[in-house]
Amino acid sequence: MPQRELTVGLVGAGYIAQWHATVLAQVPGVRLVAVCDPAVTAAQGLAQAHGAQGFDSLDAMMAACGCDAVHILTPPHLHEPLALQALALGAHVLVEKPFALSVKSARAMVDAALAADRKIAVNHNFLGLPSYRRLRDALDQGLIGRVDQARIHWHFPLQPLRTGPFGLWMLQNPENLMLELGPHLHAFAHDLFGPMDDMTLRLSRPVTLPTGVVVPQGWCVQGRAAGTEITLSASLVEGADDRSLSLRGAAGAARLDFANDTLIIDRANTSDIVLNPLRAEFASAGAHLREGLRNAAIQARSLNRRQPYAQGFEGAFTAFYDAISRGQPVPAAFSGDSAVAVMQDIAQVTAQLPAKAPATAPRPASVPDTRPEVLVIGGTGFLGRELVAQLAAQGKRVGVLSRARANPFAGLDGQVQMVAASVHDKDALQHAMTGVDCVCHLARAEEATWDGYLKNDVGVTENLARAALGAGVTRFVYTGTIASYDASRPGRTITEDTGFGDMSRRNLYARSKALCEARLLELHHSEGLPLVIARPGIVVGPGGPLQHWGIGRWHGAGAVRIWGDGRNKLPFVLNEDVARALVLMAQKDGVAGQSFNLVGPPLLSAQDWFDAIAAHTGTRIAVSKGNLTLFWGMDWVKYTLKRYALGRKGLERPLLSDWRSRAHLSPFDNARACQVLGWTPEADQGAFIAKALDPKALFGF
Repeated sequence: MPQRELTVGLVGAGYIAQWHATVLAQVPGVRLVAVCDPAVTAAQGLAQAHGAQGFDSLDAMMAACGCDAVHILTPPHLHEPLALQALALGAHVLVEKPFALSVKSARAMVDAALAADRKIAVNHNFLGLPSYRRLRDALDQGLIGRVDQARIHWHFPLQPLRTGPFGLWMLQNPENLMLELGPHLHAFAHDLFGPMDDMTLRLSRPVTLPTGVVVPQGWCVQGRAAGTEITLSASLVEGADDRSLSLRGAAGAARLDFANDTLIIDRANTSDIVLNPLRAEFASAGAHLREGLRNAAIQARSLNRRQPYAQGFEGAFTAFYDAISRGQPVPAAFSGDSAVAVMQDIAQVTAQLPAKAPATAPRPASVPDTRPEVLVIGGTGFLGRELVAQLAAQGKRVGVLSRARANPFAGLDGQVQMVAASVHDKDALQHAMTGVDCVCHLARAEEATWDGYLKNDVGVTENLARAALGAGVTRFVYTGTIASYDASRPGRTITEDTGFGDMSRRNLYARSKALCEARLLELHHSEGLPLVIARPGIVVGPGGPLQHWGIGRWHGAGAVRIWGDGRNKLPFVLNEDVARALVLMAQKDGVAGQSFNLVGPPLLSAQDWFDAIAAHTGTRIAVSKGNLTLFWGMDWVKYTLKRYALGRKGLERPLLSDWRSRAHLSPFDNARACQVLGWTPEADQGAFIAKALDPKALFGF
């Protein structure tokens, strides 16, 4: 008789919840039925995409659905109270890493599960990879022998260190950063060798964030366990992706690339000295070929739904739900006891961090009595931070709408206020805007569906505009994008009077931004919204992302396939110049109802840009030309598979002109901004490159 299907609820609807929801669909015997989050619209959006229900609290979700198990996917400081609450309500619990903030909290969660006769597990997801299970089998078979040395690396760029958002929990102090990333390293060490001892910590490349917090961009832990010398290292600056586990044993060596789910085992051969090196190289080449073919086959069969990261989740989830279904203990790699042990190891490391500065009272995330003159939405981003700094330099009182508690404007406490209001709550927004002269809307949504953009980009923009009208704001500056133009024709110069054309089959981001502009212009004409529209080009500069997708499709920090042949001049513009234009737009009389293309003069092509990076940083990025027709054809293949193999509806057929637009083949004109606003973007190529390409900003050193 088949077992009953287990019902699952997610607590938290953020980024990681998307992964959980998608992977749960691949796990047999379970069904996602609910999502809860205080931001109920986010919960409902994620739930609807997966045939589930959305709620605003765990109590409401459990009362309505009675989930057999819940996944705790919230910021880590909420893991313990929510896990205890879920256990008390009768659910089994799987907790995202870090399991807890302290060993004491971790033990309390495990003890509560034991008392409630429920199972609790941690999502140490890389331990669920098929390649890791093969490594464990190789160790059990003695193919590697007694392990003398183990090196576990997490060498992977952490983009928020460069571009924010800086209010993320993990960036609030060094301990949080280690709690966020440390479990990936310590979970491997503990599962293979047991508890570590005699650990020493060395920190490297400290960086001061705009919040004033100093965090390391790398660290190294050395210790031992069960006679094995272990090195755990993290490097978060830009560079090659090396997330790997290397073992040196008496009978062989092994390297697990857990980012790509590949395992290479090297063992000595018995050939003589002449054939030995040749045979060794053939064996290594054969192992790499087998791993490549295996992964390619998995991706092809699953239509890319079982990429390595997803397979790790699938392995962890399957282990957890098999244990529930069979009434057996959770496998050790994911058990509550292992979660506690990993927390103990991390606690020994974080105890060696330099003494913390005396705690100060948190800055209130609310509107104080002294109202700001300018309210910036999206003020903690790359462009937003520069705009806030320039406004503050003019002596303006600036408010930044943000849900984050941390203030990323160290040194500007008297001029910059963090304002808390949901972008979905018109009344709260109108209250926040009361007394404000100008609202600058720089925020952008990143959604996977058109419905998501309609709700979280277009809907939010309308909400902000109507709140501004209600509050009597005298200027509303909106940042659209030049990506909304059809830039596919080299012979046509684009000005602000160039129409967008039919947007129905354009990429979702360009389409959404164009619709936002249209809705705002309707409000300008019908209700007098004092609107000014900015359309920035490819914005670069210190603190900005190296991997700018306006240039090409990036494959890590060191390789890019550019849109087109890379010879046409691109609409680059410096971040500081865009911010200066926005200040002018906020203050200039007689510009309401107008739009401005914020692009610099045509100085560099994509090829020129990467040549300049090599000259100024000593780093030669691997650059390949991208055939736009081929990109379009591949998009058609993906569309066909999604539409007919996966049955997804609401998809738009790919458009060749949309792909050609990504190469910015049409030149852009900035005369209106220069003449009407008095704007002067950097026009000297050498000065532009010097400002745009700061090696420290680009590569995190």
